Amino acid sequence: MEIGFAAPRELDGWMEMVDKVKDSFPGLETKEALDAHRETVQDFISRGEAVCAKDGDRVTGALLFSKENRMLCFLAVDPACRRQHIAENMVSLMLTGMDGAGEITVTTYREGVPEGIAARAFYKRLGFVEGRLTEEFGSPVQEFVWKR
Repeated sequence: MEIGFAAPRELDGWMEMVDKVKDSFPGLETKEALDAHRETVQDFISRGEAVCAKDGDRVTGALLFSKENRMLCFLAVDPACRRQHIAENMVSLMLTGMDGAGEITVTTYREGVPEGIAARAFYKRLGFVEGRLTEEFGSPVQEFVWKR
């Protein structure tokens, strides 16, 4: 498994992987939303704020982050490749791309939502702590905060 900063040539494979997990992410329900996500990924790649995991030519994991907002914006792993520490290794690489000290935030499902059980446990295991309750894409979420 190779983990690195994403390049434009990986965009199609990225979107193929996202198509497998889109039902777990509010805001990716329609073709238009997926097209907008593709444009977002292109922007993040051009800024060096996209990480992907690959097994050969196949993208198995995807992560978007914002240096300016100090935020992990999107993290997904192909369901067939989970429990191989792919997400943890992508987060580690993301941290090398973040400048300086300070908090990093991420949002995920609120407690009690079945789709968020694994994500919440994952972020807690990495040292993120529960923060404020908010909404994204019309879905109730909770912010998690990691302090360097």
